[in-house]
Amino acid sequence: MKRILITNDDGYESEGLKKLIKMLKKEFKAKITIVAPSCEKSACAHSITLTKPLRFVKIKKRFYKLDDGTPADCIYLALHTLYKKRLPDLVISGINKGANVGEDITYSGTCAGAMEAVLQGIPAIALSQFYKKNEKLDYKNALKITKKLIKTIFDKGFPLDKKEFLNVNFPSSKTEFKGIKICKAGKRVYTYKAHSNTNPRGIKYFWLASANLKHEKEKNSDIVLLKQGYATITPIMLDLTAYKKLKNTKKWLKGKK
Repeated sequence: MKRILITNDDGYESEGLKKLIKMLKKEFKAKITIVAPSCEKSACAHSITLTKPLRFVKIKKRFYKLDDGTPADCIYLALHTLYKKRLPDLVISGINKGANVGEDITYSGTCAGAMEAVLQGIPAIALSQFYKKNEKLDYKNALKITKKLIKTIFDKGFPLDKKEFLNVNFPSSKTEFKGIKICKAGKRVYTYKAHSNTNPRGIKYFWLASANLKHEKEKNSDIVLLKQGYATITPIMLDLTAYKKLKNTKKWLKGKK
């Protein structure tokens, strides 16, 4: 029997997580374990908790929330404590509320769950559902595509090397669905704002505004295709080395042009 470990960054009560679990239990004969944060950890990136202890809180059989833990904490701790003899065959992180595309991947707690898994040698996919303003989320296409991806992984094996994961984004239900595209990560244009206010005691504070999906104009990126109505699948590697710049950096250090 296959083993699947699930986490997310929206918290253990999120709709996307619940719908994913329901689909997996219906469609796959697999031993499913869920370890999710106790509260929302969006944009926590690949952080782990080193300054305080962590605690599993059991929700039901093989379903735990990690008290104030991050998605990376959830995967790290689950793999080292809940799997005594055999590790899971696949880690799934999501389904996240909102897209994780372009450089947002580096911020994403959802992607971090998958990152931690592949660091530990487990194949992983990160799942994110894009939506537009005032849109009621519809996970139907996301669940169908996820089912197809998992079946393909179990039938044919994982298509990537070690320390690589699949980042999957599903288009808005307000856009006509056009299919699935394998593509590169796009390049975001960030327009973050910090809204300031003053609390009743006269102390100034700031609230970071969420980013929109502004991006550089380029063909066939995950951002462009997602907006056009495609589900996007991007292979992501954790090696961040800019290999093309190694020679230039050596010349720069030596003072050469």
